[in-house]
Amino acid sequence: MKKHILGFAVACILLTGCEDFLTVVPETQLSSATFFKNQNDFEQAVNAAYVPLRTIINDRAWLLGEMHSDNTYYARNVLFGATDNQEDIADFSIPESNGTSANTHVLNQWRQDYLIISRTNQILAVIDDVEFDQSAKDNVKGQALFLRAYAYFELARYFGSVPLHLTPVATREEAALDLSPESEIYAQIEQDLQAAIPLLPKKSAQEPGRATEGAARTLLANVFINQKKWSDAEQVLTPVVTGGEYMLMADYAMAFPGNTSNKNNSESVFEVQFIEGAAGLNGNFIYQFMPRPISADELQPIMGTSNPQNIDGEGNNIPTPDIIAAYEEGDLREEASIGYVFLSGSFRDDKTYPYIKKHAKQHSQHNNTGTNWVVYRYAEVLLFMAEILNEQGKSGEAAAYLNQVRERAGLDATTASGQAELREAIFKERRVELAFENKRWFDIQRTDRIEEIIRPYGQRIIANPLDYYYPPIEGAVPRSNAFTNLSKFYAYPAAESDLSPYF
Repeated sequence: MKKHILGFAVACILLTGCEDFLTVVPETQLSSATFFKNQNDFEQAVNAAYVPLRTIINDRAWLLGEMHSDNTYYARNVLFGATDNQEDIADFSIPESNGTSANTHVLNQWRQDYLIISRTNQILAVIDDVEFDQSAKDNVKGQALFLRAYAYFELARYFGSVPLHLTPVATREEAALDLSPESEIYAQIEQDLQAAIPLLPKKSAQEPGRATEGAARTLLANVFINQKKWSDAEQVLTPVVTGGEYMLMADYAMAFPGNTSNKNNSESVFEVQFIEGAAGLNGNFIYQFMPRPISADELQPIMGTSNPQNIDGEGNNIPTPDIIAAYEEGDLREEASIGYVFLSGSFRDDKTYPYIKKHAKQHSQHNNTGTNWVVYRYAEVLLFMAEILNEQGKSGEAAAYLNQVRERAGLDATTASGQAELREAIFKERRVELAFENKRWFDIQRTDRIEEIIRPYGQRIIANPLDYYYPPIEGAVPRSNAFTNLSKFYAYPAAESDLSPYF
């Protein structure tokens, strides 16, 4: 009897055609075909697209954007052993072979950005085909477009030409795309953000932590600035300045969120959200920034935790003598940005080290913080406007925006006059105003000042390693390959090149 039933089933399949039968998606299996049914599904999906930002900010961005500059360096610990992946970034000595690198931080940055792109592509591919509240749909779609643009902007600045994925990848063959020219990547970023701006709510109407119209405008202005499209940048950024949604905090130190308070404040344009606790939403970047070895007693006053612990290893993201010297006399930002700690276990004669105070907020548990990271804030909007206007010959208007930032820092108005002088003043102001916010490398890169700034900086380290936190121990000197790779872009990840025939 069973044989007859089986034969009848097979005959039915043959008669009705097997193609439709084989392409039916099982209703009990979660997939893009079965998941995206309503507003809640899309909101969950866009929440997931934000998640890689925490890994990027906590573990990658400060390495690739700040330690890869003259603002911060590492505190060498010869007892810790090899830390080549991080030291290579700070020392501009990342080994390359055929245009690729095995550096794990470069690889992880690439993968996290493409994870954002993958998740937003899934949303954007189907959202227009599902009926739900139009304002909610616009909001989700705008956020997805913003996040995809943000990820591609990171990739363009880190690597130049990259694969341009705009649709979900269904097969391994589809995963390997040729490199699109940098100009095409920028064109797509512009297209995404121009589409996102009218869809996104203003900050006052948006849920805290999500992308807003102001965030999309600021990101697009940054994209235009990178391409020297000054008039386009002015047009898109002006509503952020005139819209009344943002203002400078009265005190510079208050521009940066605490562990549980002052998050998404009036100066914040876009910030990555962290929550202290056991839910997996916490960060620990300030612990990665501390000079080492640091004892529990030395750490506790900075962190305020109930269970401080010793931290060994090698310190990272330590403010350099160069950035300390960059602050003008009387600049209130220096004390708010840089603290000092005495390390009794250090091999150095001078056991007092600087650390990044502006991100060190009191919290409860060791190595577990809820401090958000501000990606864009209104002070940078003002400096963007100063640069945009100055590059169009409007130096008087530009100086007014620059002076708003300087006034809060307790400084007199700029004495720079003329376009060239003001350009340099704005460049220097960005350095101290945005110190330790992962902006410095990109500023050096986009203004084509790598040779001018980084090469002599490297020569200073090689000539005077004790000034840059090397211990007075035989053999504790910069490696022979330090500052030999001053490329504009990072090499492509070798592990990804194994999967692609295009690089």
